[in-house]
Amino acid sequence: MRKANKVCRPRILKDKRAASPAVSMVIITAATVVMVMVASGFALSALTHQQAAAEFDTVQDSILAYDDAVRDVAWDLGGSRSVRFTTQYGNMRLIASDKTFTISGPVNYEFTTSVVKYQMPYGYLSLGNGYSEYILGNSSTVVSSLTDSFAQVTVNQERDIASIALNYRVRVTTEGPATTVGTTSINYVDIMVIRLSCTSVAIGSGDFDLTAKNVDLTTESIGPVLVTEGTRITVASGSETNWITLSGGTYMFNLVVADVDVRL
Repeated sequence: MRKANKVCRPRILKDKRAASPAVSMVIITAATVVMVMVASGFALSALTHQQAAAEFDTVQDSILAYDDAVRDVAWDLGGSRSVRFTTQYGNMRLIASDKTFTISGPVNYEFTTSVVKYQMPYGYLSLGNGYSEYILGNSSTVVSSLTDSFAQVTVNQERDIASIALNYRVRVTTEGPATTVGTTSINYVDIMVIRLSCTSVAIGSGDFDLTAKNVDLTTESIGPVLVTEGTRITVASGSETNWITLSGGTYMFNLVVADVDVRL
């Protein structure tokens, strides 16, 4: 019995030495699989963020194109134009009657307008805490030049979402030099309003066409009105108030309101 034990012992040691490379190979393979899975996760996350950022940039371009469409149809009663949007990581929202503007001075008028908005969750894109930028227009509620943008397009980081929003402010422009009527010199001023209307809705991801359709166009003439030097046409919206200053004289004001319906 003792002799048999001596014969078996070397075999056991040999089996242990043979098992060591196999165990090492299993450990190396498992570690490699884990590293590949971790690397794949990082690669997928990076690819997702890259695609989301590309979508955000593409939607910016689409919203700027939609602004062109709105301005094209605003003064064309019954006119209609569409722009294609594609979303996957974010979504479009039409927000009814989101902003109120109050015009005061020689002309008094109040209106509400809707907002077209795109938003992307924080998990896909972060622009930085408190980030805010106008990519079209500025914070002023009123513009006085035909070369100034009628629209306001803002890019913002709002808590857990990055967003792009489109709305319109008021344009006040003078129609060339004063015109003499009888013995009175009359200055003509146009007050232009684009009023967006829509039904509030969140649009799911995918491809869709957003249409701008002119549903009404009205003009109201106010005057002649004698104003003193420094008289203001003031436009207020939210916390922002701006104005256009008039020279003294007699004025005729034309309030032109374009109603543009935003629809799928």
